[in-house]
Amino acid sequence: MKFLRDLMDKQRPLFEKGGKLESLYYAFEAGETFLFSPNHTTGIKGAQVKDAIDLKRMMITVVIAMIPCLLFGIYNTGHQSLLATGETAGLWDNFGDKAIIGLTLVLPIVIVAYAAGGLVEATFAVIRKHPINEGFLVTGMLIPLVVPASTPLWQVALATVFAVVIAKEVFGGTGMNILNVAMTARAFLYFAYPAQISGDQVWTYLGEKTAVDGFSGATALAVAYNAGVDGVPVVDALAEHNTVLGADVFSFSNLFMGWIPGSIGETSTLMALLGAAILIGTGVASWKIIVSGFAGAYLMGFLLNVLAVNEYMAMPPQYHWVMGGLAFGIVFMATDPVSASQTETGKWIYGLLIGVFTVIIRVTNPAYPEGIMLAVLFMNVFAPLIDYYVVKANKTRRLQRATV
Repeated sequence: MKFLRDLMDKQRPLFEKGGKLESLYYAFEAGETFLFSPNHTTGIKGAQVKDAIDLKRMMITVVIAMIPCLLFGIYNTGHQSLLATGETAGLWDNFGDKAIIGLTLVLPIVIVAYAAGGLVEATFAVIRKHPINEGFLVTGMLIPLVVPASTPLWQVALATVFAVVIAKEVFGGTGMNILNVAMTARAFLYFAYPAQISGDQVWTYLGEKTAVDGFSGATALAVAYNAGVDGVPVVDALAEHNTVLGADVFSFSNLFMGWIPGSIGETSTLMALLGAAILIGTGVASWKIIVSGFAGAYLMGFLLNVLAVNEYMAMPPQYHWVMGGLAFGIVFMATDPVSASQTETGKWIYGLLIGVFTVIIRVTNPAYPEGIMLAVLFMNVFAPLIDYYVVKANKTRRLQRATV
């Protein structure tokens, strides 16, 4: 590392004031601070708050929490591909082939997302003459995890650029966005290119191969919705679906583990909960949002059971926890410290409503079988309003106590 440190020090004069590359100083500074701790200290006198955590370390912690979802998603991508073509049966059969297929599909998406978003971040940093923030370390990982492995790379790049510019930079950059950037990218893909992010044919990569007879590629949510339309109990429909593969693909335990078709990183509730443990244990994410989010989904599912007029509404509420991207969205999207509610009471309300709206959208909206994406973006918009009324109510209570 000393060699690299010496090389950076040697090149620094070119980027400092008066140097030939002065206009690119902040791009140089971003690379330097990513590799090494800053070698300058504040000149402000007086008392200061000191902490071991900073933005960079906070973002790295979130990335580490997503690694279980990423690794699982890579392997599951290969597993689903070979399962659909009849080349494997057991979970751990053909381990190497599955890992290679997953890496071949997933890593390019991750690289393209980071490259496209990083380019936008660097461009805005140079134009605005401010240091490059580390916020995109998380967003660059989140975007690949919420799209199918079959998504064209140019669409990943386009969605990333759109999300970073429209959802983040136009509001002032890191710490100023009102919408979750990764969810904005997914929403862009859904409305701009629905054929590549919806339907039954996009979740399992087949390449030039042909799927076995009877394989549909449908997700658990699609099966549940169709069961409601056909008047078949959802649990029975899930048990019967894809029996041609010789496995109970949509059993509750399989849904919880995540061995199902879906977006790269959001199929496994177990991996999402492991990430939640890391985020909560390090104090990076709010446990109140996570707990209230799951609670809201369960309570809404239970209420729909009581009011059920079709089989989808009658589906056991715990199935909403393990289907689609609800767990991943609540753990990694809803807890975004910028776009979420900031007050402690507001976090309970915010998370609860995300869970409630996710289930409502799933069950009552025939055009969109998922719900977490729209629920998170909707509540992002209302988070400041929630905080406003929480603070207002607190002020009112304190004034009443003061005047008694």
